[in-house]
Amino acid sequence: MKNESKHIIIEGVTESGEKFRPSDWAERMSGSLSTIRNHRIVYSPMLRPSIQGGHKCIVLDPNLKNTDPALYKQIMDFATANKLQVRSTGKEDD
Repeated sequence: MKNESKHIIIEGVTESGEKFRPSDWAERMSGSLSTIRNHRIVYSPMLRPSIQGGHKCIVLDPNLKNTDPALYKQIMDFATANKLQVRSTGKEDD
């Protein structure tokens, strides 16, 4: 078993430093794998919204590429098309 899990962080900041809009983009994107329990949204550990460094972002488990390649590609294409900052981390940041 791994000691540290790797994640891909897609920040709501463009490559030019501008804040990405709409402000709920991370929740919308993460809703792709969310479920409803007891009238609450429960985000998947594979894809969930977060706030890091004061910016909205999504935390993406790279294993999503194996379990749902179409969704993984859609998310990465979205980040590329909108010129969002993408980084990898050796462990969960939040």
